[in-house]
Amino acid sequence: MDIDIGISAQDRARSAQALSRLLADTYTLYLKTHGYHWNVEGPHFQQLHIQFMEQYTEMWTAVDELAERIRALGHKAPGSYAQFVALATIKEETGDPDWQTMVRNLAQGHEQVAKTAREVLRIAEEISDDATADVVTPRITLHEKTAWMLRATAA
Repeated sequence: MDIDIGISAQDRARSAQALSRLLADTYTLYLKTHGYHWNVEGPHFQQLHIQFMEQYTEMWTAVDELAERIRALGHKAPGSYAQFVALATIKEETGDPDWQTMVRNLAQGHEQVAKTAREVLRIAEEISDDATADVVTPRITLHEKTAWMLRATAA
């Protein structure tokens, strides 16, 4: 069936492409956060173990919402790690950082996801894709707040 939601096929594709980049950044940050949750050590272990779990749990829910919005726009959501690597601006963790580096890496990751989400929002506003704007705006707020909390933890 054709999609007739008041957004042209070309604009739906632009929105879906931008959302795919946000999905990839969010998923990559989710994986990094989950890995840090498993491997964090040090004097703040308990606090960070719990904090990282809260963060990756929230992002797990978010990736589903982002993927479903892409599907509602009539496009396939990226679903493999190879696709995420190609789309993401956040790089996977390949080392064994200490807790302070983990916190700094995650703060920077949340800042990057906020920037990617802001790019999606600009496209959504430009093409009057209100539903995508509604999905993305709370993501910006959440990632900016999480980055602030992580920066405060590392101080």
